[in-house]
Amino acid sequence: MTWSLPEPMLSVATDSPELTTGWAAEPKWDGFRAAVCIDADTVMLRSRRGTQMGPAFPEIVVGTAQLPDQTALDGELIVWDWEQGQLSFEQLQNRLHGRGAGAARAAEQWPAQFVAFDLLRLSGTDTTAWPYTRRRAALEELFTGRGLLAPWALCPSTTDPAMVREWLTWGTVRIEGVVLKRLNDPYRPSVRGWRKYKTRETTEAIVGAVTGPPTAPGTLLLGRYDISGRFQYVGRTTTLARTVAGSAAALLTPATSGHPWAGWTFATGWGSRQPLDANLVNPDLVVEVGVDTARDAAGRWRHPARFHRLRPDLQPGDVERLTSPTD
Repeated sequence: MTWSLPEPMLSVATDSPELTTGWAAEPKWDGFRAAVCIDADTVMLRSRRGTQMGPAFPEIVVGTAQLPDQTALDGELIVWDWEQGQLSFEQLQNRLHGRGAGAARAAEQWPAQFVAFDLLRLSGTDTTAWPYTRRRAALEELFTGRGLLAPWALCPSTTDPAMVREWLTWGTVRIEGVVLKRLNDPYRPSVRGWRKYKTRETTEAIVGAVTGPPTAPGTLLLGRYDISGRFQYVGRTTTLARTVAGSAAALLTPATSGHPWAGWTFATGWGSRQPLDANLVNPDLVVEVGVDTARDAAGRWRHPARFHRLRPDLQPGDVERLTSPTD
């Protein structure tokens, strides 16, 4: 009987990182979810959506020589920026479309690691029906027994709430939060049986444009001034509630000439090329938003910001300046 790589088990967002009895926690990495399978010298490196990523990450394919045949792992592809001392999602993203000699050069300059957090198959044995504790023990034994080296890394796991609190302070290295997993659960493909907690912070930004008319904004496009005085785009809010949109509209004014974003185009989402229909407004309204730690090299938020409240009591000059490695 042919064994097929199962669909990934998924998570549901939770507002609490509390680690209760019967659960374990793992760090949430700022990378690409991936599964790797080796079977009779055939290697599959698959993204969450089923894309074959082996040609873009040849070092992972070569690294499967360290694994026993007929073995499959679930985990996260990451790239570490040693100069900045943090994970680099941008360099990981840049590597996606590499092929051949280009991919090999990128692997030398920005090598990827596969952070394994689950064991799906071991030497021909399907392990998905095993409880988390048994799969975890077998995964740890695989690493120690085979002496696995780069590109393989074992994801930490803990049942200690103090360790979870420690991980939640690692935002500067781009650890996004934690994933909580029930100890006695099997691996259930496509089921949202895990819990995902993302570290968020509350901050201020300046409204520079909106989707929809300024009289009834759908979302707010947000900016901050950088240390050189340039008004830079940092992200967009989720869709505004009708009452919030009405309150914001009363404080927005359509852009006059000389807007710093005149002629700019915006995408519907981070990494998307689909243009966004945006209307510029004068950048004089400050809002408070909740954002997570996932940012690109320029300091832009990769995920939509959650609107908290209008801050007409603040001036744009009161908002923290944008700093990034590219400044």
